[in-house]
Amino acid sequence: MGAGPREQSSPSLAHPSSAYKLQAQVWEALLLSTKASRMVMILGYWDIRGLPYLIDGAHKVTQSNAILRYIARKHNLCGETEEEKIRVDILENEVTDTRMAFAMLCYNPDFEKLRPGYLEGLPDKLKLYSQFLGKRPWFAGEKLTYVDFLVYDLLDLHRIFEPKSLEAFPNLKEFMTRFEGLKKISAYMKSGRFLPGPLFLKIAVWGNK
Repeated sequence: MGAGPREQSSPSLAHPSSAYKLQAQVWEALLLSTKASRMVMILGYWDIRGLPYLIDGAHKVTQSNAILRYIARKHNLCGETEEEKIRVDILENEVTDTRMAFAMLCYNPDFEKLRPGYLEGLPDKLKLYSQFLGKRPWFAGEKLTYVDFLVYDLLDLHRIFEPKSLEAFPNLKEFMTRFEGLKKISAYMKSGRFLPGPLFLKIAVWGNK
């Protein structure tokens, strides 16, 4: 399944503002090209068959999460204390698992049959995120880290999937509002660079438009 088109416009790349820029237009063109699957790009340390990518001076990075971590390290968004770093590591893996389960549903030909069961189990899953956040402003603690971007994207996907999904979790709703209120994030989301969709590739059953 890999990265979806939405990741071209991920808010994670809008904060903090810097010279970093994913080659979104190139990526989109390649995805729409019938030759995309046969192209090999020499990037970094091995043959790369995917996008997005980032080139920062002598450093060449591919894979969305690797790019995100690279930018986060440069801007001290990985947590400061050991406890914060542990929370970041735990949450990143949890988000990956949740996102994969959601993607498997959205790409499944039996989507309509499986959707009710997924929705039934969704509150229990979201409850875990709510409990992990607690009364903290951000998921690692008092300061923003890169996993807040990952969680925001995940929760936003589910909010689009089921608009009432966050209603039972006030702290998650407050987190979403807090994140969207960040100055640079707010400006980015109002700009023409932000793409609200599609959420997944065209072969997905849901979120492909």
